[in-house]
Amino acid sequence: MFQDLADETQVGELVSEEKTLSVIDLIFNGGTGSIIIISVLFVMLAVGLYIYFERLLAIKAASQIDKNFMNQIRDHVMTGKLESAKILCAQTDSPVARLTEKGISRIGKPLDDINTAIENAGTLEVYKLEKNVNVLATIAGAGPMIGFLGTVIGMIIAFHQMASSGGQAEMGALASGIYTAMTTTVAGLIVGIVAYMGYNHLVNRTDKVVHKMEANAVEFLDLLNEPV
Repeated sequence: MFQDLADETQVGELVSEEKTLSVIDLIFNGGTGSIIIISVLFVMLAVGLYIYFERLLAIKAASQIDKNFMNQIRDHVMTGKLESAKILCAQTDSPVARLTEKGISRIGKPLDDINTAIENAGTLEVYKLEKNVNVLATIAGAGPMIGFLGTVIGMIIAFHQMASSGGQAEMGALASGIYTAMTTTVAGLIVGIVAYMGYNHLVNRTDKVVHKMEANAVEFLDLLNEPV
């Protein structure tokens, strides 16, 4: 009877140990291959998060502009105060203001030239907004692939252990390869999912800013077409 109670206690302790297995244990029990690959994935995740939040703040700042901005520009242009309009644009740090300033600097030239100048300036502004976003897309694609690489390496280690022992390998000997296979796959998928969601969110926010730039460019060109 006492032996049965002792066995149940040992089983309970084992179950308790399994339940308290931490993520850190999963990483470090996977062997050198698992540690290296997960370290690479962790660096990629850190870089991806930095790019995401840095671009998010930049895009948010670019999308903020005074609703009365174009009305003020209209008043300055209609009254011939072009320098005042340029000063207003210079004091407003936004892509819309820089496009408007480019258009104001071309007033007096053919409308097609003004439109081309605004489009060229808009291309540069979009390039600035999308800075390093392609790196986030690369991380989204490469993360799961690196995790899968860890899976392949882990399975190779496991089969190598079986081959070396003539097919009689103990589970403890296979644990390192199995840990590497499982943990790197999960880590790679996490990195890929986070980077992919961040990339799509930034693309959507950038598109909204681009639409706002286009709308204000059209409004400015319409202003130049109005009769004096």
